[in-house]
Amino acid sequence: MTAWLGRAAVGTGGTSLVGLAGLVPTQAQARSQPPGRSSDSQRGPSDERPILRVGPGQRLTTLAAAAAEARPGSIIEVAAGDYRADVATWTQDDLTLRAVGGRVRMLASGAHAQGKGIFVCAGRRLSITGFDFIGARVPDRNGAGIRLERGSLLIRDCRFEDNENGLLAANDPSITLDIERCEFGAIAPGEGRTHNCYVGSIGRLRVTGSYFHHGHTGHLLKSRAAVNHVFYNRLTDETGRASFELEFPNGGLALVVGNLIQQSASTENFHLVAYGSEGLVGPRHELHLINNTLVDLRPAGGVYLRMAPGAQQVRLINNLLCGKRELPPGPGWEQRQNYFVDRSAFVAPDRYDFALRPDSPLLGRAVDPGVVDGQPLRPVAQYRHPCDTAPVPVGAPYSPGAMQV
Repeated sequence: MTAWLGRAAVGTGGTSLVGLAGLVPTQAQARSQPPGRSSDSQRGPSDERPILRVGPGQRLTTLAAAAAEARPGSIIEVAAGDYRADVATWTQDDLTLRAVGGRVRMLASGAHAQGKGIFVCAGRRLSITGFDFIGARVPDRNGAGIRLERGSLLIRDCRFEDNENGLLAANDPSITLDIERCEFGAIAPGEGRTHNCYVGSIGRLRVTGSYFHHGHTGHLLKSRAAVNHVFYNRLTDETGRASFELEFPNGGLALVVGNLIQQSASTENFHLVAYGSEGLVGPRHELHLINNTLVDLRPAGGVYLRMAPGAQQVRLINNLLCGKRELPPGPGWEQRQNYFVDRSAFVAPDRYDFALRPDSPLLGRAVDPGVVDGQPLRPVAQYRHPCDTAPVPVGAPYSPGAMQV
């Protein structure tokens, strides 16, 4: 039971409810590749790696031809433009696919690889940059822009539109997936399989600076990964009909930091964030929600967090909650410096500018959320639209919510 005192929720015993806590990289880590992944510069000069060029006027005119010819370590440079019904399976290790001269638009146009999607990926240390995946449809209605079957994948500056699933990852604990500055939106109507991004039981997921929006029946981001780092993203259903905005159905370690999460007025689900709704699986179950801004537009009111019993740790720190003025505590939860606010607390909420107003009494009211697994949890960056992050200026007041300035 909580009492409303001013604009912050505090426990009836007088201790402040600890806010949503999550793991945040240091500034150096935010700029670097994730642990265990090599950048192109670390692999050596590009002229030491075979380069395949794809596009009009080149020897290779399709991605399918490049996939057949590529060898481990190849760089595939793809000229900007539309590639229709050009689907491919990538099994080689250490591949780099990158757009050159603009965006590469992969238009499914009824084609699919292995009945699964536009790209099927099964190699280790594969990276894809600058691609748009549009219109994936398959016979079982579970088509994905990218289907990740095995290995490890880094996608950067990629977009997913009008697919049955944006990205779909298999159940394999050896898989790692890194998503940087990507857009998952305008999902195709379906029958509940239409998740903007659906990650199976993989080893680790990291998502930064990305934009998830306009879902339909399914979730904006659903992950069964054992370890989840969700930093500085915008998950806003807007005028869509997503179910959960963010779900961890089997628990795991979920570090959710600095995200703008908004439930649409037309959703059929009460909940914004869900954890353990399909049963806890695996040895470690912790939810750290820190410095997020959660906006509930459901007319009848919603529930900010649906939490299954049995987690070892639940921490909610430094969050702003706009909409329903209720955040019931669970047994053993750590809750502190979570503030209920109205839309008037923000600079321009109609334009999705959810920074606190310059005269807000909440500026500087955040508390240090501590450390998880050796990493400080205080945000060092914030989401910058569209699909980017910006560092928090040195000396800025440390405030609750996703936006520090």
